[in-house]
Amino acid sequence: MAAAVRVEELLAAAAAGEREAPSEEPPQPRGVSVEKDLELEFDLGNLLAIDPNPPPAAGLRGAGQRREAVLRALARDNAQLLVAQLWALPAERAGGAAGPLVARLPKPSYPLPREKPPPKPRPPTRWEQFARLKGIRRRKRSSLVWDEQAKEWRRRWGYRRAGGDPARSWLVEVPAGADPEEDQFAKKRQEKRERVARNEFNRLRNLARAHHAATTVPAPPLHPTGHQSREELGLAARVARVSTASLGRFQPRLPKEPVELPPRGRGGKKRHFEPVLGDLAAERRRQLELLRTMNSKKPALDITRAVNKQLREEDAEAASAKGKKKGQRGKRGRRQQQRPGRGGKKSGARRQQRPAGGSAVGGKRKKA
Repeated sequence: MAAAVRVEELLAAAAAGEREAPSEEPPQPRGVSVEKDLELEFDLGNLLAIDPNPPPAAGLRGAGQRREAVLRALARDNAQLLVAQLWALPAERAGGAAGPLVARLPKPSYPLPREKPPPKPRPPTRWEQFARLKGIRRRKRSSLVWDEQAKEWRRRWGYRRAGGDPARSWLVEVPAGADPEEDQFAKKRQEKRERVARNEFNRLRNLARAHHAATTVPAPPLHPTGHQSREELGLAARVARVSTASLGRFQPRLPKEPVELPPRGRGGKKRHFEPVLGDLAAERRRQLELLRTMNSKKPALDITRAVNKQLREEDAEAASAKGKKKGQRGKRGRRQQQRPGRGGKKSGARRQQRPAGGSAVGGKRKKA
C-alpha cells in the first residue's frame, strides 16, 4: 500500500503540472470498474482486502516518482474493489429518512490478535455454588413495591424502603415469651449491626477466595469424559502411580510405558560428581589453578583486614572492661553514701597509719 499523501501536496503537484504543460489534455478520471487476473479476498467485517496478484516488478525497482505512482495506483484499485463490495451490502438510513446511509457489516472471518488478554471469568461466590448445587434459579423481581402505609411506590431494600426500617419505628411489638423488661429497640439495632458485619465478612471472604483462585494454577481435571486423548490417559496413569506411599517407586509399569525421570525441585538437592574418565582438559585446568594458588607469593589471608579486625576486637574488650570498672566504682560510692559514719572511721584510721615520710610507688604508699 502506498504511503499516505496529503491532499494539498497532490493539488499543488497537479497545478504545477498544468502550468508546465498547458497544451496537454487533462487526465481523464479512472472508472469504478477494476479488472484483476485473480479475484481479491475480502473480509468486510474487518474492512480487509487481500490481493493475491503479484505486483509489477518493473515498476517497483528503485525509488522515485515512478514507484510511488505504481503503488498509489495499486492501492486505489484495491480500495475501489473494497468500496464496491461495501456498496453491495444491505444498507439502511440511520436516524430517519434524512439520516446517513449505513451498511451492516458481516461478522469478521479473520481473527485479529487482541492488544490485551481477555478478562478472566469471575469465580463464583459461595451462594452461587450452593445455588448451582441445589438447583436454585434466580428470579428477577422488581426493585419497587407498593407501600400501604405511605400509599406510594418505594424501593424494596435500602434507604426509604417500603414498610420503613424496623429499627427506626416508634412502636415495637414484644414477642411472646420474651423478657418484658428487655429493650426491643436496642435489640433491633444490635441485630442490624450483626447482619451488616456478617455481610461484610462474607464479602471480604469472597474477595480473598477469588484472589487465591486467580493466583494459584488449577490442576488439570482428571475426571473421566466421553473422549479422552492419549495425553489425558497418560497423565491420569502417572498421577495414580505416584499417589502411593513410595511415590510410585515400586509400582509395576505398563508394557510400553516409557521410564520418566523424577521432576526437578522435589526431594532435595542432588550432588553431582565428576566422571572418572571425563573431560581431561577441565581436570588439567583445575589442577593447574590449584598449583598456581599454592605457589603464589600473595598470601591467601588478607593481613591488613585481619589486623584491623583484631584491633577492633581489642578496643571493644577494653571499652567493655572500662564500663564494668565504672559501674563498680559507682556502686562503691553509693554504699559509702548510705553508711557515712563507717566509711569516715575507716578513712581516718588509714590516715593515722600512714607515716609522714612515706613514698608512693605504683599508686600505693609504703612505710619508710
